Amino acid sequence: MNSQVTPRGMYLEHFGLRAAPFGITPDPLFFYPGNTRGELLAALLYAVLQGEGIIKLSGEVGSGKTMLCRMLAERLPPQVDVLYLLNPRLEPDEVLRAIGSELGLDMDGCRPDAVLRALHGELIARHAAGRSVVLLAEEAQGMPVDTLEAVRLLTNLETASHKLLQIVLFGQPELDRTLDLPQLRQLKERITHSFTMPRLPMALLPDYLACRLAAAGRASPLRFERGALRLLARASQGTVRRVNILADKALLAAYADDAQHVATRHLRLALADAPFHDGKPWYQGRVLAAALLLLAMLALAALLLWQAA
Repeated sequence: MNSQVTPRGMYLEHFGLRAAPFGITPDPLFFYPGNTRGELLAALLYAVLQGEGIIKLSGEVGSGKTMLCRMLAERLPPQVDVLYLLNPRLEPDEVLRAIGSELGLDMDGCRPDAVLRALHGELIARHAAGRSVVLLAEEAQGMPVDTLEAVRLLTNLETASHKLLQIVLFGQPELDRTLDLPQLRQLKERITHSFTMPRLPMALLPDYLACRLAAAGRASPLRFERGALRLLARASQGTVRRVNILADKALLAAYADDAQHVATRHLRLALADAPFHDGKPWYQGRVLAAALLLLAMLALAALLLWQAA
């Protein structure tokens, strides 16, 4: 199955959609508040507005961290200036310059100590104007240890009662292991709030799919066969990015089949076309296990008959 063969516009019209419901680009329009995601967003907002320490959110690849990051930026009040650190592999001096650039400062040719003074001065000025600043650092598991330490030192920029820069680290579980290193003990102690993105359980799959479809303009429920849901849950392993990829391909397969629901065969076609599929049928392991069990039972029966003879 090649998803490029089907015109996207006809696919949307077939299912009564205004937009593609299962894109993998984080779009706040498609935010799913279930599976504690709404609570996580509220907790992140509360932690940022408290303005103390460093906040950390970790989760597996494709679990929805970037979506939560975008939602956080969107929900913060207008007096909060949001900075993004999108390249985690910067050296300590480079990360300070990147933050300065986000603040609109020209730091070309400045020495590291001058960069830090300029950052401090700009943050003081924004605080005096009634504004606060939050740095959202994505893919933080990729930061070198020295860079993480430089980020920690930025939390020393403060007034008598307020931190001048609030930092939120978004990263994969490797970030947690990095923070366990002895040289990062001080950084770990500065983390006042730590959150984890949960996997999406099968029980919530219908709700998640319905939420995305409704956001895309679907006026009535779109049925996924129970077998399709089981296969989707097993193949995605609770990762919403995989759910989106497979659901999108399954809708294309259903459209090509002129169907108004998603059958198990459509999910099998989607899985065969998925970039993370290893080429083996999802049931292969179970069939092999069942065959081995049957052979063992036959061997045991033969042995019992031989002993009885």
